[in-house]
Amino acid sequence: MVFPMVFLKIMDWVVYQLLANSCYRAARKMRNYGFFLRNPSLRTSQQYPLFPSVTKCCLEGRGSHTLVCDIDGALLRSQSFFPYFMLVAFEGGSIFRAFLLLLSWPFLWVLDSDLRFRVMIFISFCGLRLKDMESVGRSVLPKFYLENLNLQVYELWASTGSRVVFTSVPRVMVEGFLKEYLSVNHVIGTELQTVGQYFTGLLSGSGLLVKCSALKEFFGEKKPDIGLGSSSLHDHHFISLCKESYVVTNEDSKSSASSVMTRDQYPKPLVFHDGRLAFLPTPWATLSMFLWLPLGIVLAIYRVCIGIFLPYKMANLLGVWSGIDIRLKGNDIKSDNNRKGVLYVCSHRTLLDPVFLCTTLGKPLTAVTYSLSKTSEIIAPIRTVRLTRDRKKDGETMQRLLSEGDLVVCPEGTTCREPYLLRFSSLFAELADEIVPVAMYTHVTMFYGTTASGLKCLDPIFFLMNPRPSYHVHVLGKLPKELTCAGGRPSCEVANYIQRQLADALGFECTTLTRRDKYMMLAGNEGVVQNK
Repeated sequence: MVFPMVFLKIMDWVVYQLLANSCYRAARKMRNYGFFLRNPSLRTSQQYPLFPSVTKCCLEGRGSHTLVCDIDGALLRSQSFFPYFMLVAFEGGSIFRAFLLLLSWPFLWVLDSDLRFRVMIFISFCGLRLKDMESVGRSVLPKFYLENLNLQVYELWASTGSRVVFTSVPRVMVEGFLKEYLSVNHVIGTELQTVGQYFTGLLSGSGLLVKCSALKEFFGEKKPDIGLGSSSLHDHHFISLCKESYVVTNEDSKSSASSVMTRDQYPKPLVFHDGRLAFLPTPWATLSMFLWLPLGIVLAIYRVCIGIFLPYKMANLLGVWSGIDIRLKGNDIKSDNNRKGVLYVCSHRTLLDPVFLCTTLGKPLTAVTYSLSKTSEIIAPIRTVRLTRDRKKDGETMQRLLSEGDLVVCPEGTTCREPYLLRFSSLFAELADEIVPVAMYTHVTMFYGTTASGLKCLDPIFFLMNPRPSYHVHVLGKLPKELTCAGGRPSCEVANYIQRQLADALGFECTTLTRRDKYMMLAGNEGVVQNK
């Protein structure tokens, strides 16, 4: 009986809000917009903020001060929160939910901000599982929040001793990021209604958060030291309750050198993140993705087929013609030992690393892997052998494969999207004297070809669906014998040396993180594909 009642409640809300309340607001908004178009002097005269810009704020002596602000319009440079709702709809929900949210975009434009938030919340969260939202908030949204942080605002933020965020955005969308990356003391946001383990898409009894009322309730008679908001009149009222008030103007939020935060300025390094979308899904960017999707699927199938059925040289040529940017630097290495093959040690970007190495070198190679789905094994155009995580058995398997020919191994054990190399397993260094490091670099513009919590069998398809994916292969040359275990070096020292060598070639940074760290952070498991 719960779901029929929820459905009736939803329909009652939709009928009232969309058909009765919004028509008047939309007409008034269109009338005012037309009036300001006819009177540009009035339109520009209302844009001057009542408070000084954040750039005028002195940063010294703020260690004991309390700062209050909103993530939307202040901390982030984004002009709209639509892209972040789209990420929840696409990554936490489904492609159909994302398409429905995109269809609502023209109607959202004529609604006022409160009703716009309610509609986006309903479409993005109705029927969404709590654990899916938790996963998106932990592994997907932080990457996009960090890329859109306003540097000028963050400098003021970092200079204060206490920070409190008041926002109309659902608290579950921002709290994890704000506490993990920005060390926020308190996050007060809109609360959502749940039934069991699912969101209903409706707001809790308190409704959409009113920042002024929430600030008064939280601080009581005490005034916060610094208030930071956007140029809107609502935020002006909000920050006027503070001792000092500053605004983030549209000019401050533009993508200029003074407001854009570079990777080395991030409050905390972003090593791992998940999700399929490689771009910020603004309405126009999302529309472009959906228009590309049918062609992208056909193109991915074509690229898979030429990789499976055609010889290496022809597959390489047709792959380039289909839009894949394939580059090879360095030459193939021949084995000096007729009884043993060459061991190629690659940095790991996607599951296609061994495939592109085979294609660019134009010779068959065997790849070993820890966790590979059955589907990926079936469609792989090269021989793949699964390891067991038993060091002794895996060593014997790799020794046997090296005696049969050349072998490819990715000692990180998992992929990493960002410019970091994970810790290298030292097992490979104990098995071969002829070791060739290979630096692999990929670039995509629409879809990531890796996932920690999604269907791994679709990883190659998503990578090949990109309009122009890049794969750069840099063969560094054979490791001198005196730097291998045969030259008296410990296996861990050899592994660390090769890790640094590859990091220098790619311009990446070495870490001691492992595959277990990645999967525990992104998916809450150890990242092992179970055979059924």
